[in-house]
Amino acid sequence: MIDGACDATARIHSRKRVLVLGGGFGGAYAARMLGRTLGARADVEVVLISQENYLLFTPMLHEVAAGDLHPPDIVAPLRRFLRNVRFIQGETVSIDLQSRRVNCTVGPLRRPQEVSYDYLLLALGSETNFFGMAGVAEYASSMKTLGDAALLQNRMVALLEDAATEPDEAARRRLVTFVVAGGGFAGVETAGAMNDFLRDAIRQYPELDPSMLRLVLVHSGEALLPELGDRLGRYAEEQLRRRGVEIVVGARVTGYDRWVVTLSRGESIPANTLVWTAGVKPAPTVEALPVEKMKGRLKVNMCLELAGHEGVVWAVGDSAAVPDGRGGFHPPTAQHAMRQGLAAAKNIAAALDRREPKPFRFSTIGLLASIGHRTGVAQILGVRFSGLAAWWLWRSVYLLKLPGLAKKVRVAIQWTLDLMFPRQVEQLLTLRALEQVERLASQVHSGQSEQPR
Repeated sequence: MIDGACDATARIHSRKRVLVLGGGFGGAYAARMLGRTLGARADVEVVLISQENYLLFTPMLHEVAAGDLHPPDIVAPLRRFLRNVRFIQGETVSIDLQSRRVNCTVGPLRRPQEVSYDYLLLALGSETNFFGMAGVAEYASSMKTLGDAALLQNRMVALLEDAATEPDEAARRRLVTFVVAGGGFAGVETAGAMNDFLRDAIRQYPELDPSMLRLVLVHSGEALLPELGDRLGRYAEEQLRRRGVEIVVGARVTGYDRWVVTLSRGESIPANTLVWTAGVKPAPTVEALPVEKMKGRLKVNMCLELAGHEGVVWAVGDSAAVPDGRGGFHPPTAQHAMRQGLAAAKNIAAALDRREPKPFRFSTIGLLASIGHRTGVAQILGVRFSGLAAWWLWRSVYLLKLPGLAKKVRVAIQWTLDLMFPRQVEQLLTLRALEQVERLASQVHSGQSEQPR
């Protein structure tokens, strides 16, 4: 356990441990700031526990799903990203706020570890919410992790290969029908990227008629991208329809059995693929905490301190309900999470030095969405525009925000090559490879791969 010999040495030197849970935008940038400001001090130890050993640049997930970028292009290895921070790759299982201890599991064998803290930052993010609907959690694809995006891209190719040899007409049409649930940023960007990829890829299958390809976007509201207003939402809908995407508004997915997607209006869509982007919820560890919450998110004050645990525990990102000072709450977006992480790091340093914390104040700079086919929508400082200019701005902004010069160069080169050469249709994870992964995971979870004593 980390609290063994390491803690004995820590007590001798009276070191204070600052523990950050979660390696997303909020946690990673907070840990980076803490490493810079506190990590070199002899009286402080900064520790980050994250389920993944990389920072995932989530706004570009749909680019991986569409094959425009490779998975390594949109991640920053945390051990290189951080300085003067002890990193532990593990999954947070439970948090005891009274004894100031965190239980986690480490490594593929899920070895239990207990980590104590003096100051705690919760940045555990969120996970996909399937709302308990029949079959959706079991059979739907999601777009939350790097693995989700990579598997979706491989799934699309696999289904095209299967359809190319399927003799039954109804089964073939079902194989090349794809349903995306959710008309927010994730759903619209995913649908646009999938549509571009599939319509390019199907040309390489002479056995398939491109007119058979069907992509359906289901949204419970009346207009797509409600965060951007009605005009841009209608524009996005019009552009997607022109490229062959079917838009179903005012309806929800209510069930899925791997063969048929059921909608709230009683309609059924035969499809072998449902991509779910229609909801998120706080991480289970956050849900289990006996503290005040706002719609499942941890209630914090303007200084990002957890209610009832001020000066000891802070929370940022998707897992926190952060007041905006105007009677509302900050939206759970990457730009807010990153800045909340930096603000929380400064307030933790202030608590260590017995200084007054500063409230978090930030206004959304802009919102950008890529809707496929070199088209986008944008709202920057209140100005709304769309088309090629918005798409170019989307790529420019997110290219500049990618951590590390090497990543920026690689992505810029990849995007430039895509403008000159046709899209590559590759299935990197074959059925045999997926079976091997599933078999290994089953062995680990069932305890067959036990650590020798």
